[in-house]
Amino acid sequence: MQTLTAPTPPLADSPLGRTIAETATDIWNDSCAIDELEYAISYGAVGATANPTIVADVWKHDPGRWRDRVRELAAEDPRRTEADLAWAAVEEMSVRAARLLEPAFDRYRGRQGRLSMQTDPTLYGNPERMVAQGARFDSLTPNVIVKFPATSAGIRAIEEATRRGISVNVTVCFTVPQALAAADAIERGLRAREASGESTERMGPVVTIMMGRLEDWLRVQTERDGIVADPAALPWSGIAVFKRAYGLFRDRGYRARLLGAAIRHHYHWSQLIGGDVVITLPFAWQKRFNASSVEVRPRMDDPVDPAILAELQARFPDFVRAYEPDGLREHEFDTYGPTVRTLRTFISSYHDLLHLVTDAVLPDPDKPGR
Repeated sequence: MQTLTAPTPPLADSPLGRTIAETATDIWNDSCAIDELEYAISYGAVGATANPTIVADVWKHDPGRWRDRVRELAAEDPRRTEADLAWAAVEEMSVRAARLLEPAFDRYRGRQGRLSMQTDPTLYGNPERMVAQGARFDSLTPNVIVKFPATSAGIRAIEEATRRGISVNVTVCFTVPQALAAADAIERGLRAREASGESTERMGPVVTIMMGRLEDWLRVQTERDGIVADPAALPWSGIAVFKRAYGLFRDRGYRARLLGAAIRHHYHWSQLIGGDVVITLPFAWQKRFNASSVEVRPRMDDPVDPAILAELQARFPDFVRAYEPDGLREHEFDTYGPTVRTLRTFISSYHDLLHLVTDAVLPDPDKPGR
């Protein structure tokens, strides 16, 4: 097996390098692809992530490797189903990438250096099975962090997983109400663990807000409903939600950090600089930002223009639901537009991965060379 070593030292003389070296803001790589993660670490990145879409993409970029590996796994145990083989591939990809992050994990005593693994997206309504799979992932390597969705069942899973000592990364989260509910669940889990005399020192929970996916949803509504809004306002929607949540996290003393995800433009990086937060960036955006002339300076505490906020609040009720701390009740998380769209995307990508496995173990006889 290939020997993997983390590249050093970090290249601080770059926009992302300066973000990490000069502020409290951390960067993660939004992929478990080895070459992309090596690039990110060279600029000081201290984490990485995976979801069904990312895993399927990694497979497609190196199909021979993963097709052959799955065939080996199937031959070792013919009783394995396509789902078993898919998750075996996910685990192997994730553990392989996690090795690169071990130096950061040791350096930051577990608060950084983690590789996110996402629970089966079809389990979004089943907290018991999510926690069981999360415990499995947690056992693979010490620097795994497990993704649970901010659905109503996911909030219950987040609390129980935290109580068991599993570091969580809350995903499928777009709103202040979801972020607060997740942070509260994490705090309950941490307190329960501490009350039983168990350590929380090396746990590193994060709560993701998928800024770009909220913006995507408002753009869908704009076209679907014929909304006429200032086009300059929409790019600020996810930023406004993130900054509102950040202030509330700080005021309430939550131990989980916020993580910004679903990057669509440089505001999703530049406007978060200076916050004690994580930003997870796809490889393509890392290269674009490092080649940019955007000034690296703290902006997290800069307020969103009140006129922009007023425009978003006047035109988009779903922005109000995302922005106000009481804009959604917990049972409404599952039916919120971005939640449904994102779950469908993740489940579709999971099915794509299953199809890749099927093609590997049962190649189409009508296609030559398969």
